[in-house]
Order: sequence, then C-alpha cells, then structure tokens
Amino acid sequence: MKEENVLATTMRSYSCGDLDITYLGEEIVICGWVYRKRDLGHLIFINLRDRYGSVQLIFDPQVNPSMHSAAQTITPESSLRVMGKVRARKSEAVNIKMKSGEIEIEVLNFDILSLSKPLPFLLSGEDEDVNQNVRMTYRYLEIRRGRGILHNLLVRHAVIRRIRKYLDDRHFLEIETPILTKSTPEGARDYLVPSRIHKSLFYALPQSPQLFKQLLMISGIDRYYQIAKCFRDEDLRADRQPEFTQLDLEMSYVDREDILQLVEGMVEDLFSVILDIKVERPFLRMNYKDAIEQYGTDKPDMRFDLQFFRLDTALCRSKFSIFQGLEHEMCIKGIKIVGGGHLSRKFLEECNQRAAHLGLRHLFWVKVLADGFTQGISKFFSVEEERIVRMIMDAQNGDLLLFAAQEEKIVNRSLNYIRHFLAEKLQLIAHNLWKFVWILDFPLFEEVEEKNGKRKISSMHHPFTAPLKEDEIFLEHHPLQVRSAAYDIVLNGHEIGGGSIRVNNRTIQDKIFSLLNFSPERIDQNFGFFSHALEFGTPPHGGIAVGLDRLIMLMTQSSSIRDVIAFPKTQSAVDLMMSAPSSVSIEQLSELGLKIDN
Repeated sequence: MKEENVLATTMRSYSCGDLDITYLGEEIVICGWVYRKRDLGHLIFINLRDRYGSVQLIFDPQVNPSMHSAAQTITPESSLRVMGKVRARKSEAVNIKMKSGEIEIEVLNFDILSLSKPLPFLLSGEDEDVNQNVRMTYRYLEIRRGRGILHNLLVRHAVIRRIRKYLDDRHFLEIETPILTKSTPEGARDYLVPSRIHKSLFYALPQSPQLFKQLLMISGIDRYYQIAKCFRDEDLRADRQPEFTQLDLEMSYVDREDILQLVEGMVEDLFSVILDIKVERPFLRMNYKDAIEQYGTDKPDMRFDLQFFRLDTALCRSKFSIFQGLEHEMCIKGIKIVGGGHLSRKFLEECNQRAAHLGLRHLFWVKVLADGFTQGISKFFSVEEERIVRMIMDAQNGDLLLFAAQEEKIVNRSLNYIRHFLAEKLQLIAHNLWKFVWILDFPLFEEVEEKNGKRKISSMHHPFTAPLKEDEIFLEHHPLQVRSAAYDIVLNGHEIGGGSIRVNNRTIQDKIFSLLNFSPERIDQNFGFFSHALEFGTPPHGGIAVGLDRLIMLMTQSSSIRDVIAFPKTQSAVDLMMSAPSSVSIEQLSELGLKIDN
C-alpha cells in the first residue's frame, strides 16, 4: 500500500521524484522544468525535473503525432504540465543512477505553462566557468539547477528543524525579539533606520538580540532561543555578510559548564542525525592564552599539529643580529615540520613571500641533521643554542625548523597563516575529520588603537560579559588582567559560536561601562533601560550565539557562506539580483526629513 501522496495538487498527481517502476502502467500528471532535450527526429526525449527529482519523457509520433510536433517548440528550462503513462524503458536504456531510471513517461498531452527565453548560463551542464557575479544575478536559476545550492538549502532546513526539536525537548521557548530597536554600542556599526513619524530619530537593526535575551531572563523566561537575523554594517571581509543568521539561546541559573554541555549535546545530535557522523566528546578545551601562544589565533584548526614553540630565552643572545636585543612586545617563535628536510629552497621562499604580505620581515629556517643544523641560518647557532632549540622543539633528524622574530602580533598572525599553508601543501589535513575545541578564559578587555593614534580599553566580546569571580579584584586597578567568563566554540579553524556568562549585578555592570570610558550620561542614554532592569532580582544567566551560516557551510563542505544562503550579497554588500542598495526618490527622503548631501 502506497503512502499518502502529500505532494498531489490540482495541477499534478505526483512529483517527478516520486516515480519509479512501482508505478508501471499508471496514468499520471506531473509538472516541472525541461532539464535536457534530445530530438532524434523520430523520437523526442525530455528530462523533466522538479525539486524532488527527474524523469524521462518520450514523445512518440506513433502514439501521438500532434504532441510530437508540438514538443519541437519546447525550449530548455520551460515549465511544463505533462499527462502521460508510465512505461518501462528498453533494457539497454535503463539508467541505474536514477530512481526513475527503469521507466519513462509516454506523453499523451502537455501544456507549456511558461516558455523560457535563452539562458544566461547552462543549467544542465557543469558550466563551472560562469562568472560568480552572473550566478548571483540569476540566483533563482542557480538554485533551480538542483545541485550544490539546493542541497545546501535542504541541509540548512534540516539543521534548523533539528535544533528546534533538540531545544524544544529541553523546555526552551522560541521567542522573537524586535528587528527595529535602539542603537547601542556593541562593537560593529549599526544599520540605522530613520523614523518617519519621529523626525530626526532612528531605529537600529540588531547586531544580535543580546539585551533582549538578557531581559527575557529577568522576565522569568529561564530558557530562550531564537533563529535570529542579525545585521552589522562593518567593513566586509571574505566570507562575511552584512546580514546573517544565528542560533541565539540563553539560560538562567546556570554556569559555564551547563552551557558547554548543552551545546556539545546539540552539535553531537546534529552531526549524527543530519550527516550520520559521530563526533568525539567531550570537545577539546584550551584557554585563550595557550591558543594564542601555541597557534597564534583564538580559532586554531586542531586537525593537524604544527604548533608554535617560544624561543625568546633560547635565542635572545644569539650572534644572529635579528634575534638580538628583542624589545618589548617582540618575540621569537618556531614551527617544526616533521620530515620536512626535503622541502626545496623555492618552496621555502614562497612561504617567506606569503608571510611578508602579513607584515613579517623574514621567515628563517634550518634543516636538522643527526650531527647538527644545516642550511638557512644554521651558521648563526652555537652548539649550546642548537642543543636547547632541539630540546624545546623535539627536533629530529630530517625535520625542518622555521623561525619568526618580530612584534608578537605579527609573528602570531604570520605563523598562523604559514601553518595553514603548510598543512594544505603538505596534505596534513584529513578533510573528513571534525575537530571541535572550546576556547575559554578570554581577556575581558583589550587595548585598541584609535584613529588618532591613542590607545583605549575595549570589550573583547561585549560589555555585558561577566568577569571571572576570582578576577573581579583586578577590575579597579588592573583591568587588562581580568579574564572573562566567555567561551568560543571552534570547528576546524572556524569560530562557529561564542557566548558568556553575563553580568547580573548593576554595580559591576556600571564599573565595566566606566572602564570603557562611558560617561554616566551616555550610560543612561544607551543602556539606562537595561541598567535599571538589573536592579530587580536578575538571575545568574548566560548563553551563546551559534553562527548558522558558517556551521552549515562546514557541514556541507562548501567553500563560502554564500553557498548556504538563498539570496546572499557580494563581498562588497551588494545584492546583484535586486540591484540593492539603490537610490530612493526625493519624495521618500522628504517624508523622512532627510536630504542627501553630495
């Protein structure tokens, strides 16, 4: 007994993907697009497809001459409604790669619902040389192709559906928060929306639902989540979008461990159900300081080794002038490539040139032999320095050692890039490996340089992140020593989520605002509503935001988050399909009380 056909409508009895040999002899009605057409003269074959699959149509003049004649006018990607009879293909024509490969539809009648004009690119072939901008301009056709983008959207749907089930089963409430809200300084620039009713006043689009979800905790909603649309008007980098989607969740009466365990369980469930992959638990954990020290980044890719070794003490008295007399904020770090002694000078020079683009003046190297260092800068090492470096880096015969000496931020940034470059070139990455790591104990504050050259304290995450209890004593006089109760989850070198335990005490919250140089007037103007709310029995609470675009990009092994978004924008924040952003009329601006100053 066949299952209920939920796809049947007044226009079709089945989808193209329904049909197989079990429907032999049935008269059916299907709708779809012309994927391929082969006109053999005496017979015309059309591959008709919809979202669910494809099936072969046959127009036979001996069965219906008028339909055969009419089929000659059909163009690729035209939309058809077809009435026909399911029949078996000839044995030599069976296609075992298709669900419908044993059958074909003998066309009795058809309607051209919409005739397609010539296409901007082929949908039936690979056509991989088509310009990306052309694909984005005709995104609806790119989705209709039914391969990569459609597959990714199906995975995206399945992931979000599974997340909802996982959280629903744990008594979370899905609650929507406003899109038109107040501009509050949280890091990136806000997208501003002028108010027509309240002239000269503006709404802001949310960078995240941060304050709303904390207010929900104060409201007594102890478990909240939302599939939230967020907006940031920031200088775009590769693989960033001005609008993005995140899973936003918050919990009351929890500590950090509760949230980490919840998220690990959710990720384990997603990978098991959606990808049939078992991920290792518990996830690795690393504090921020160690991540920066050993990998130069707070989102290390743990699928391969190549960690950094600090060599300041070992080489600061070296006769090599660049290693001598290191100033404040300078350091020497090295990377060991096991068995890398065979790498050529040409390859090493390419590494050097790539590091130079990130500000490193030079990448130095030596090769390790059983009786000592050779080539590169080996002549500058004393016997004792060789011994100490060998011991620190556990260097063995046949290894290659790379060295960088400069300001620590440049060394970390450059060696992190070289680490990934080496891993790709030397094929050290197992691409079907999924390595999660929690980065913990971030600094609460960081020093940043303003446009005027002055340095100021800024929140590393956001101003509502709680300091670790044991570090609260440093807030007054040593704020840069304070660690936060923040945590990021990293997958294969990509940050896919971040969160923290929040401040639930107005005294500490006001102190953090003060350290950020917010005046009492500014605190009241930007955050007065929130500061007052903290005075009404705020429970301990915390949460996390998981970037769904990036998570799904990794789960589908796509090359960009654009590939998992239905209608993305370019790297310069342009919607090529809609031609947005675009100008608006003088009348519209006048209604808002605005005038463009050219």
